Amino acid sequence: MRKTARLTIISLALLGLSAVAIPAAIMAGQADKYAVKVPQGLAFSEFKGFESWETVGVSYTGETIEVILANPKMIEAYKSGVPGNGKPFPDGAKMAKIHWTAKQSEDAPSPTTVQGGLHDVDLMERDSKRFAASGSWGYAQFTYDNDAGKYVPEGTGSDCGYACHTIVQAKDYVFTAYGKR
Repeated sequence: MRKTARLTIISLALLGLSAVAIPAAIMAGQADKYAVKVPQGLAFSEFKGFESWETVGVSYTGETIEVILANPKMIEAYKSGVPGNGKPFPDGAKMAKIHWTAKQSEDAPSPTTVQGGLHDVDLMERDSKRFAASGSWGYAQFTYDNDAGKYVPEGTGSDCGYACHTIVQAKDYVFTAYGKR
């Protein structure tokens, strides 16, 4: 199967993930994730309920499969044309990007790449006052330790993702476009 077709199938499959499937995959064995915080940065507790946010899009690196979710404020902004209309996302807009290791399905009739173990969760929050020094966005990454069943904060401060996101400054520091439905 051609790589483009396979990526399309993966994308469609991930877009079909239900709000029930995402929490089951993320919350297994992780009752205290909302107590985890990046030192001097964002806390997981600032994103309570992200598991049921609407899907913005999906991505695939070859090693991981990701689903990008956004809170209602961010989805509303996307639907109004942000960032393509030149306006920034509003304060209070939030995104979560869940990474799983990629693996081949044991059940699908043709070669199909699916999510394996949880790898990490990245978070972004727009607050022009709190994060003025990093393009109005705060960032956090939490690696998931599958053996211990817990999240581990990566880095310090809320600007840990800023350097990477500067290449999309013209898109208000956001890589992911809202996928057509």
